[in-house]
Amino acid sequence: MDPTPPPLLTKAPRDIAGWAALFDPMELPVLAETAAAIEEWRANEDAVDAHMLADTLSRDPLITLKLLAHVARTIRRRHPDSERGDTETVTEALVMLGIGPFFRNFGPQPVAEELLAMHAGALEGFEAVLRRARRAAEFSIGFAVHRMDHDAGVLHEAALLHDFAELLLWLRAPTLALEIASRQEAEPTLRSAQVQRELLNVELPDLQHALMLAWHLPALLVRITDDHHGEDPQVRNVLLAIRVARHSGRGWDNPALPDDVRDIADLLQMGEEPVRRLLLDIDDDS
Repeated sequence: MDPTPPPLLTKAPRDIAGWAALFDPMELPVLAETAAAIEEWRANEDAVDAHMLADTLSRDPLITLKLLAHVARTIRRRHPDSERGDTETVTEALVMLGIGPFFRNFGPQPVAEELLAMHAGALEGFEAVLRRARRAAEFSIGFAVHRMDHDAGVLHEAALLHDFAELLLWLRAPTLALEIASRQEAEPTLRSAQVQRELLNVELPDLQHALMLAWHLPALLVRITDDHHGEDPQVRNVLLAIRVARHSGRGWDNPALPDDVRDIADLLQMGEEPVRRLLLDIDDDS
């Protein structure tokens, strides 16, 4: 792996293809805590199993992307004509790959926080998206467990990855990401899609969908992160987790939260007051 980070962008590519060409999943940095944990586990590889390692990796959307993309690439290389099913979770990916091959293929990792350390405001923007993603993942799995959804682990992962293109934007084009954030702070009613088209020439959900397909990420994961299928209960599970994480990011007094509670109550077939208690319990536990 080339230790030299790619140059930062100050001008947007012309289209989705131009943006997508900028990202190789195996070159993505990971969170500092993930990089440190991998090296700690590497020193005692014989004591590690897939579940132990997954507990660490599944909190980091960047290493999750890298691992799923690597395993998909490995399967396609080994079984090009196979109809073998997707590896949908971090744990499944580690079991398929094996602990030894994981450490051989994932050497010392570049660190996201180090890449952004010299860019005022960029690290804060990146970490805000990360916090929202982690909280959304906890809400999503909480809803899924209540619904007794057998894909609860994938729904956790889908919420964690739902906005990964925004994380990539902060990492590769922090100046553009800061400009978007500044515009939206100045004009709270400005729609994200509009400002993204103006400054990036694309909408981030469209770029994200293109990357997921290019990296051959699991079909179920691609489907339940696609907001166009909002009538699907699993997609609603993830979307409502994202909504409540976004609206409660600065406290539980956001005027949009009553609508979220009502919609979650409908999804979970619960009363609104029990839903409020459930949300607070999930947030406290996370």
